[in-house]
Amino acid sequence: MNTEIELTDKEPAANPAMPANFIEIIINEDIKTGKYGGRVHTRFPPEPNGYLHIGHAKSICLNFGLALKYGGKCNLRFDDTNPTKEDVEYVESIQEDVKWLGFDWDDRMFYASDYFEKIYEYTIELIKKGKAYVCDLSAEEIRQYRGTLTEPGKESPYRNRTVEENLELFEKMRAGEFPEGSRVLRAKIDMSSPNLNMRDPVLYRIVRTPHHRTGDRWCIYPMYDYAHPISDSIEGVTHSICTLEFEDHRPLYDWTLEALDIYRCQQIEFARLNLTNTIMSKRYLRRLVEEGYVSGWDDPRMPTISGLRRRGFTPESIRDFCERIGVAKSNSTVDIALLEHCIREDLNTKAPRVMAVLKPLKLVIDNYPEGQVEELVAENNPENPEMGSRTIPFSREIYIEQDDFMENPPKKYFRLSPGAEVRLKHAYIIKCEYVVKDEQTGEITEVHCSYDPDTKSGSGSARKVKGVLHWVSAAHAAKAEVRLYDYLLIDNKEQDDEDASKDFVDTLNPHSLEILTNCQIEPSIKTAQPGSRFQFMRNGYFVVDYDSSAQMPVFNRIVSLKDSWAKLEKKA
Repeated sequence: MNTEIELTDKEPAANPAMPANFIEIIINEDIKTGKYGGRVHTRFPPEPNGYLHIGHAKSICLNFGLALKYGGKCNLRFDDTNPTKEDVEYVESIQEDVKWLGFDWDDRMFYASDYFEKIYEYTIELIKKGKAYVCDLSAEEIRQYRGTLTEPGKESPYRNRTVEENLELFEKMRAGEFPEGSRVLRAKIDMSSPNLNMRDPVLYRIVRTPHHRTGDRWCIYPMYDYAHPISDSIEGVTHSICTLEFEDHRPLYDWTLEALDIYRCQQIEFARLNLTNTIMSKRYLRRLVEEGYVSGWDDPRMPTISGLRRRGFTPESIRDFCERIGVAKSNSTVDIALLEHCIREDLNTKAPRVMAVLKPLKLVIDNYPEGQVEELVAENNPENPEMGSRTIPFSREIYIEQDDFMENPPKKYFRLSPGAEVRLKHAYIIKCEYVVKDEQTGEITEVHCSYDPDTKSGSGSARKVKGVLHWVSAAHAAKAEVRLYDYLLIDNKEQDDEDASKDFVDTLNPHSLEILTNCQIEPSIKTAQPGSRFQFMRNGYFVVDYDSSAQMPVFNRIVSLKDSWAKLEKKA
């Protein structure tokens, strides 16, 4: 048997911990029987043809997490076998995403292209064994010859070429003597197999596109299904963990390793992540970017890891989400409310509470002394007293939310209305006396109130009111832009490549982004650095976007305060 690795390298002893899922049960049994010498060696094998999304995060957490749990190793390997769709930009973004999630591949970053020469040598041996042949059929003809799920395929007229002829043609393919698409190398397996993947699958094709790493050195490239098991074998991977759509490809994975007689790893499939209201197809995500439906791969509406990062999600919240959804054998759809619940839980004790008025309405306290400014004390986070407190300025003119005032309120309306009293957070109880309207439009431009000086927060006043409003001092507030994000899809059904009944663009939410440019924020956060997260009282969690400037800070809403998942958990 040939092998490209030293299987006795010094890895930490595996730890047969209590299994959390069916994959760990398999690993524990392998450790018990001494398979692979007790080693656990996984890999995360992204194709560098786009940015990673939340589904990839599940795979990252699983593969790197298993290596950590069992004291093993996890490789980062780029399966770069299709130069027509790959780019260095994607390679760099993938590295950044994996590190941001909190994982490290140490010195084990590899590329399938590292092995192109070795794969070619293996393929020569495969041809010599009579297990591969050069086929001149076109792609369409190969599809026609393949047959259907109910009908067997038919053999290619080129299937019985001699070993010598196949070797000569394959070498000429490598030398660039044939045009793109004119010939392929196919495995000689079984055209009547019930598994279509085993009906003489294509192993190599001619591609005249320069590769982002190898340049013009190659004009033939191995197919993913062929390069993948060989790469796993070369790297000494023990458990090659794939998503469920590769289950039907496993016989080809095993056939390749057996036919080449090289070190054999084990492919295990788990259910991919489907998420409501979310596009998970990389092809569709690419369309969103290229056709301008979003601002880029890191648009905060995108389910990409870079988009979630810019949206304000934390690596801890995403790892928690992946842990909660678990690993299963059958596909299912997860409610996006669970992901939102995870970020709320993470930020609840981390994010400072601040006041920001998104749609300001001026409020004048007529009996408050003109020119007076008070510095009021406000806790930064009532859930985490160690975060301390800050002071906020209070003055005669403030801003409140437009939605916090109603001239003709319904019953049980506890916010501000004519004659009603509310408390201003950290400040005083006020009473609405009258309003000022625009003479032409009738729109309310100012609300005039009186305040009770004996009701200052912390003064021990016994007076209670039901409504509490957030506010900012008009003279001290900073202007900010706030971007309110909603789901990309109106339909709560996850959209993927398999749903061809309608163009996914038809299900896009036209209101997935609302930009507010006249928001007023308290002065303590006007110079906050990009990436800083806050809870805007009563409005949700927000993060400073990197579009911010000294003149205009920009905040992205991470998530609202409403938590439907927590309510469901309590009912359960």
